[in-house]
Amino acid sequence: MPHRSRRQQDAALPPCDHALSGDYTDMGAEDMEDTPVRKTFLNAFSEHWEVGMALVGLVRASTSKQETRRQHEDLDAICVKVFEEKVSGKLKVSDRPALKAALDYMRPGDMLTVQEADRLGRNFLEGLIVLHDLFEQGVAVKILDGIAAGEHTERSLILDLALALAEDRRRDIVRKTRNGLASAARAGRKGGRPRVVDADKRRAILARRAEGQSLREIARGVGVSLAVVHGEVKAAENDPEQQ
Repeated sequence: MPHRSRRQQDAALPPCDHALSGDYTDMGAEDMEDTPVRKTFLNAFSEHWEVGMALVGLVRASTSKQETRRQHEDLDAICVKVFEEKVSGKLKVSDRPALKAALDYMRPGDMLTVQEADRLGRNFLEGLIVLHDLFEQGVAVKILDGIAAGEHTERSLILDLALALAEDRRRDIVRKTRNGLASAARAGRKGGRPRVVDADKRRAILARRAEGQSLREIARGVGVSLAVVHGEVKAAENDPEQQ
């Protein structure tokens, strides 16, 4: 189904009431300065030029605020408007409200702009489906970074490769994270933040707790924060072998 949005409202340029014929054909630029034909032509050209140059951005929100901020830094400076969407498992454009809102905002000649190709989908298949939907609707896509950087109006090998490499990169990150956690577990360590107290302070915290002292009393006596005391006590309760 063809995309219907604000672009249809601006699809046609305003008609020109004066033809470039007759006495106008021999006029120089200075002679046409105040003529109706020049004004009509310039208005139409200006409107068409403004429409054709607009970039509309799409930010795919990440669990990493730093990652999302980088997308905004790249897009906010060059786009007339930037839409942000949460990570979704939906594949079709019609099932993604933020993406659909961006398309509804666009006019003829506008380009949907993303930081990298994989911002259009979480994986290779999702990216291909979204790109297919966009190109079927006549929507051009501008990509700022990566091997597919540039303007695209149809599917290409470089777009497929960019999506495939992005998915492979994510898989590699997940694999390395799992391997790291497994290696730490075999060495007797657990994932997460390192502890901020040494073994002596940990024993002192647990000993004071065993005597019935409150968490605040322990924090003052040992010289650590209340949050640290709470964390050590909680960890000991969940893993009695530490006591």
